[in-house]
Amino acid sequence: MGNKLKTVVATFFLCFLLFPLVFSASNGGLVRIGLKKTKLDKNNRVAAQLESKDGEVRSASIRKYYLRGNSGDPEDIDIVSLKNYMDAQYFGEIGVGTPPQKFTVIFDTGSSNLWVPSSKCYFSACNLLGKPADIHYGTGAISGYFSQDHVKVGDLVVKNQEFIEATREPSITFLVAKFDGILGLGFKEISVGNAVPVWYNMVKQGLVKEPVFSFWFNRNTDEEEGGEIVFGGVDPNHYKGKHTYVPVTQKGYWQFDMGDVLIDGQTTGFCASGCSAIADSGTSLLAGPTTIITEVNHAIGATGVVSQECKAVVAEYGETIIKMLLEKDQPMKICSQIGLCTFDGTRGVSMDIESVVDNTRKASNGLRDAMCSTCEMTVVWMQNQLKQNQTQDRILTYVNELCDRLPSPMGESAVDCGSLSSLPNVSLTIGGRVFDLSPEQYVLKVGEGEAAQCISGFTALDVPPPRGPLWILGDVFMGRYHTVFDYGNQRVGFAEAA
Repeated sequence: MGNKLKTVVATFFLCFLLFPLVFSASNGGLVRIGLKKTKLDKNNRVAAQLESKDGEVRSASIRKYYLRGNSGDPEDIDIVSLKNYMDAQYFGEIGVGTPPQKFTVIFDTGSSNLWVPSSKCYFSACNLLGKPADIHYGTGAISGYFSQDHVKVGDLVVKNQEFIEATREPSITFLVAKFDGILGLGFKEISVGNAVPVWYNMVKQGLVKEPVFSFWFNRNTDEEEGGEIVFGGVDPNHYKGKHTYVPVTQKGYWQFDMGDVLIDGQTTGFCASGCSAIADSGTSLLAGPTTIITEVNHAIGATGVVSQECKAVVAEYGETIIKMLLEKDQPMKICSQIGLCTFDGTRGVSMDIESVVDNTRKASNGLRDAMCSTCEMTVVWMQNQLKQNQTQDRILTYVNELCDRLPSPMGESAVDCGSLSSLPNVSLTIGGRVFDLSPEQYVLKVGEGEAAQCISGFTALDVPPPRGPLWILGDVFMGRYHTVFDYGNQRVGFAEAA
């Protein structure tokens, strides 16, 4: 199955392109969003500020701690320290080759391959496999070939590890990155070339006592220590209380079930019956379906790009949709019944859009797909408002306001830096527990004083079935909550970070 790869932030805020740097998976699966904190052509001052910090980004150090694992028995655990680049990139140091050559990598739970740039390699791999490798992203691709050699992570030496030497990295994302490559910590099911992931070999070769690894991300960019990843256990110094664990529901990504999404303690209704989510250390933001992310961004005053299609649907069909909802029509069938969707949840619906010209038919299908998605969002929004006993006029006004908050095609939404104290908490329900995010935790701030810019940590990403709808809990969430990836018990755990 291919792999989804990565979101990281664009260093020049550009967010790596990362804002949305969107890397899409060649396995037809997930797209990864990164964070963009500012546009180069809009604010060169921020770009200069970011560039001025380059010299401050030093290699990650490696420390060894005497900790207790989940079993309670003392054991030696290697902790790889991470550097934090503006809450957008967390990277650490590994060694590849014999003798080991140092590289900085993103430790990414959303992909499963290890790759480093071939142009920076001076070692001769003990076994040049010669098998080509090609990973596609939304803004480019990396390509190269598979090699095999020892890989040193902390004090652990993984023998005969297969990895990719990337010979082409045309994307600006990697050109401006503060790291050299990516070390994937996802499941083998999404590994390109069916390569055995580094983590699998750590466990197989008996390098860790417990098949567990964990993350702590420091969200204070002024501190020297950016975070850490612990292989073989957890560091009790960096979490409070007990972890809430949920089982992995589908291997590939670290995927699990998530419950309701709350804004200021009030249900949005979107995930009340359950959603799927993944914990993804390689994604800068918190991504979710456009329908609910638009509501969240509306609640926090984030400004996106006006969607004319959205307002057109409200103007032409709004009253009809409200009437059908009041008459207890099935919400999932409403958009097909009014002619905007070709599928009603149970069967295909003919819309008589056949055309003699292929291109015309494709264009028509594309337009209808967009209108269908907009209609489905509108139905959800109106249904939520009806549950709150709102009047028709109020519902139409509210939905038009949501249309104004639809994120731009690149996903970013700006927030007034002066309004943080008045913004609501946004909460996710996982394992029956409510995990809160305060405005200071879900808004990313770049710069100081009048030059400061604030970006919503919520970005829209629509993953189609059967994988989706899917939430991606990236660094915005993992920075607030210490995260344990328990491979032995196939579960993920969250506790308040410390």
